[in-house]
Amino acid sequence: MKKGLILILVLLLTVSLLGACGPKTEAPKDTGGSEAEAGDKATMLLAAAASLEASFRDELIPMFVKDNPNITVDGTYDSSGKLQTQIEEGMEASVFMSAAVKQMNALVDQGKIERENVVELLENQLVLITGVNSNTKVTGFDNVTEAATIAIGDPANVPVGQYSEQVFTHLGNWDDVKAKASLGTNVTEVLNQVGEGSAEVGVVYATDAAQIPDKVKVITAAPEGSLNKVIYPVAILKDAPQKAAAEKFIEFLKSKEAIAVFEKNGFKSNLP
Repeated sequence: MKKGLILILVLLLTVSLLGACGPKTEAPKDTGGSEAEAGDKATMLLAAAASLEASFRDELIPMFVKDNPNITVDGTYDSSGKLQTQIEEGMEASVFMSAAVKQMNALVDQGKIERENVVELLENQLVLITGVNSNTKVTGFDNVTEAATIAIGDPANVPVGQYSEQVFTHLGNWDDVKAKASLGTNVTEVLNQVGEGSAEVGVVYATDAAQIPDKVKVITAAPEGSLNKVIYPVAILKDAPQKAAAEKFIEFLKSKEAIAVFEKNGFKSNLP
């Protein structure tokens, strides 16, 4: 009995000593909110007009990610009207950049974007184009109906089509243009119709025409006074899933480095 009691005491002492010598777990240090957030990874969705795809995909997004390696930017590109509809239907975009103020204003009116968060970042130019080897007799917007087929964006939801309608209405030949129009669902589709020769002429942005100089050439720019300025606004969505990343991205787009990329691709800065 005595020996058994001694054995139990020895075992208890051994367990106690092993516990004291074992690894210790320290309470986590308070590193502060900013440091904790700096290590967080975020994937942000950018919804942008089709005419911006090359600038974002090839240069701007890689530039931003290089300086912000914890942020991934996924881009979806289409007509501003389609993107507006997708946002209204619940697309979880954090940043929206349209090719006209109309779609941005619609989302502001619906409470999906705060007016004070809208930045009218860029300006573009509307141009009439034809195939690089075309022998078209069209020399401008006023005699565009001499072409067999005219590619334009669908005015129902494509900003470049709405701008086109504005110009032709101003010139008084919109009804004749509609009779020969081949409607594109976005500006890239209009550009490709002319580049591939399925349309004799088309109306796109100057920046789009500059993307494929081996396939299309500019006939002329829209007549002065025939349309309002072609403005590209950008804003963070009110319910953006990645607000911090979106704010950083928009600040980057306003930087001299980003504006230089846009200008190289044919846009003009609209910042004060």
